[in-house]
Amino acid sequence: MCGIIGVFNDKDAFNKVKTALAILHNRGKDGFGIANGHEIQHHHDLKKFFPLKDKNVVGHALHAVVDHIPQPIKKDGILVANCEIYNWKKLNLKYKFKAQNDAETLLLFLDKFGIERLDELDGVYSFAYRKEDVLYLARDILGEKPLWYSYTTDNFAFASEKKALEKLGFLDIQELNPRSLIKYDISANKIEFIFREFFTYLPEHIGSFETLKEKTAVLLDKAIEKRIPEKKFGLLFSGGIDSTYLAKYFKDKEYDFTCYTAVLDTESATIPSDLEAAQKVTKELGLNLKVKKIKLQEIPPYLKKIVPLIEDSNVVKVGVALTFYVACEMAKEDGCKVIFSGLGSEEIFAGYERHKNSANINQECLSGLRKMYERDLYRDDVLTMDNNMELRLPFLDLELIDYALKIPEKYKIKGEVTKYILREIALEKGIPKEYAFRKKTAAQYGSKFDYALGKLAKQQKFPSKSAYLRTFYPSHNLKLGVLFSSGKDSTAAAQIMKQQNYELTCLIHLKSENPDSYMFQTAGTELVEMQAEAMGLPILIQKTKGEKESELKDLEKAFQEAQKKYQIEGIVSGALFSTYQRDRIEKICDKLGLKIFSPLWHKPQDKHLQDLLEKGFEIVLTAVAAEGLDKSWLGRKFTVKDIEKLQKLHQKYGLNVAGEGGETESLVLDCPLFTKKIVLEKTEIIEEDKNRAHLVIKKAKLVAK
Repeated sequence: MCGIIGVFNDKDAFNKVKTALAILHNRGKDGFGIANGHEIQHHHDLKKFFPLKDKNVVGHALHAVVDHIPQPIKKDGILVANCEIYNWKKLNLKYKFKAQNDAETLLLFLDKFGIERLDELDGVYSFAYRKEDVLYLARDILGEKPLWYSYTTDNFAFASEKKALEKLGFLDIQELNPRSLIKYDISANKIEFIFREFFTYLPEHIGSFETLKEKTAVLLDKAIEKRIPEKKFGLLFSGGIDSTYLAKYFKDKEYDFTCYTAVLDTESATIPSDLEAAQKVTKELGLNLKVKKIKLQEIPPYLKKIVPLIEDSNVVKVGVALTFYVACEMAKEDGCKVIFSGLGSEEIFAGYERHKNSANINQECLSGLRKMYERDLYRDDVLTMDNNMELRLPFLDLELIDYALKIPEKYKIKGEVTKYILREIALEKGIPKEYAFRKKTAAQYGSKFDYALGKLAKQQKFPSKSAYLRTFYPSHNLKLGVLFSSGKDSTAAAQIMKQQNYELTCLIHLKSENPDSYMFQTAGTELVEMQAEAMGLPILIQKTKGEKESELKDLEKAFQEAQKKYQIEGIVSGALFSTYQRDRIEKICDKLGLKIFSPLWHKPQDKHLQDLLEKGFEIVLTAVAAEGLDKSWLGRKFTVKDIEKLQKLHQKYGLNVAGEGGETESLVLDCPLFTKKIVLEKTEIIEEDKNRAHLVIKKAKLVAK
């Protein structure tokens, strides 16, 4: 939509802002603006700006959708914003603002109320608002509009994209968590974080399926309608229920739009599934569809552009980005300034496999929404803005989300059918059952671009797709701290994130005095420092009494210390199925502005164990506490036969094969992350009863592999 930038307490602030605007030029080609606390300049050409002698400067690149009003704008305060406020006209009337567009309404709103009533804003935004000697930074609570910042003892800066701050030489660059606001005291050069409450999935709605369905349909159509632009627009189209629902709505309302689909040119009789579905649906519904097929040899030039653009070499993100970017190129060629996507439906209506496996589907939906700003929204924003287009996401409408999260889970997943309530609404809207209930594959698979990445990696003799993509973005994706127990799950999670090109910066270990802690392992943790040495990573150890809930304060303290000492940007958790553990970790991370990664979440437990052994993990069990287990399991190398035994015990007693219910605890002696391996020299088994025992490690050493 727009690009914003600000540099404070820096003698070269004007030149840095001007440089950043050149980097952000694709975010807004309708004009630029630069301001300090007193003067504002607006030009279409960056060369026409005259220097502002001030160490506090903000800038703006304009992408005009609602009237052409250049920014920065000033009334009582000064504002630079990347915003689309859908209820700006209502706010204008309510408070008698006499504003000409949404950005001006936002400025007058902030002048009147400050940041206290942001919940009244219906829309998406990131903004910097300065009033006298205080600067506020905020973004919409889901994070549709991006905002990054850098803070040191000397200065402060923010920008719409990380790469702009990197080019200016800032080093410690963080993405602002959407649930946090920044209050920056300019004179004192001090920042304060203000936390915002997120959605909740309780209390659950009471009412008949028909009543819930009718209300959901009304809210969904309202969410779409408020986002319709005045001119023609595009729709990213896969033939799945989400994009088909949007297309049917647009068609019924007779809007001027085109569907866009991008796939790999397979040069065979088998066409990508998304293309096949898109062609069938558009023919049935009478839609205008444009398709672009990309040949295998055309993909590397796209990767050279896309991977640095999204600042990420994660395989899934890049696979999705390819189909997204090519479709946006077509829309740009057609003169579209707005493009719609069905992103968000999977999270509010439960469309993923992990929702099927969850013990609490709506809690899982909420968890997914928390992570969207890191996983999906920044990628999609920079891809559309590079094509000078604005992305609109009706399924992430605030009122719709608030209602949908409270729909009873039995109406979201029925048998093997996901998003059941949405599919039933689609039928009533006249979408044929074949398309309303189509089971869709993820974009990177349906377009065949994931297959293409694998083929290219093989042709170039890379061991994996991740290794191949790393060549297009050598920098690590994010700095991560690993919540480390010494066991197999946390180590495996760390290994996966390392393979996906994330930087493992440190290990974080909670040393619990309570052997029955709900959150933290105790048996085998004597060797965490030795394991850290084997990985070549620093370890931060935080003591805790292990008392329920109060131990979470110690965990928060450890995360804060890791942020301060190692500048971590996210946390890796080895959680498999424990919603108790994951939910609490996520809430702490959200509060601290840390991103959370649980790469093992809902992975089949026996498959998880098999994969570990296949990857060369050497594991011993350090504690057992379940019927069918005894001290004979402890201290010896864990094998494939042990997995088979655990599967039988699961069938007989219902224990968790991977031990996440506390049935077993483990210790990793060797794995691909280790440069040396651990050898146990002296151990003792303490038997509490026939089904409960733990291993005490008295002597161990590191040896060359």
